[in-house]
Amino acid sequence: MSGDRGGLEFTDVVGSVDELRALMGEPSEVALRKDIGRIDEHCRAFIARSPFVLIATSDRAGRCDVSPKGDAPGFVLVANDQHLLIPDRPGNKRFDGMRNLLDNPGIGLLFLVPGSEETLRINGRARIVRDPEWLARLAAQGKTPQLAIAVEVEEAFLHCAKCVKRSGLWEPARWPDRSGMASPAQMFRDHARLTMTVEELDQRLQEGYRKNLY
Repeated sequence: MSGDRGGLEFTDVVGSVDELRALMGEPSEVALRKDIGRIDEHCRAFIARSPFVLIATSDRAGRCDVSPKGDAPGFVLVANDQHLLIPDRPGNKRFDGMRNLLDNPGIGLLFLVPGSEETLRINGRARIVRDPEWLARLAAQGKTPQLAIAVEVEEAFLHCAKCVKRSGLWEPARWPDRSGMASPAQMFRDHARLTMTVEELDQRLQEGYRKNLY
């Protein structure tokens, strides 16, 4: 198989679930039974302590996006055991994930709690909502969001800690040295082919962080 971009060749590609199972085996009973399909008291407690969630979406053609969202712990509102709401705070207005949801309501969420090696996965279907009574409950720092993502939960389960243990995500001693990396301003400038200097762009970024978080 040749990739559409770059001509990278792969000659041994898994093409079916049967092939995948023959190679990797079957899931354990615990793995199969851990999906509860709703937000129970344990999920609620995890979400209430989570300041960060990754949101996966795709459009009708399968083009994917993963967008990070973060705020004070508990910023995601659990409405009941089948629904939660994620506020849309000020961002870059690309709306990659929201445009996908308008095309395809399928959504995947990955909640993280700092220091917890397990993560919480929730999958379901989503709508972009602007009901005033719900948006008011999502206000922060005196600012009410204009929109929220309302998720109807179809799957909910705790993900084991293996990936976090392997990565050393919460272990500062294992964090990589970033001294050889370009600054964010340099990356943005190069990627967007901007004419402003790195210093000017960095000042603009920092001003935006100070004034436009909410």
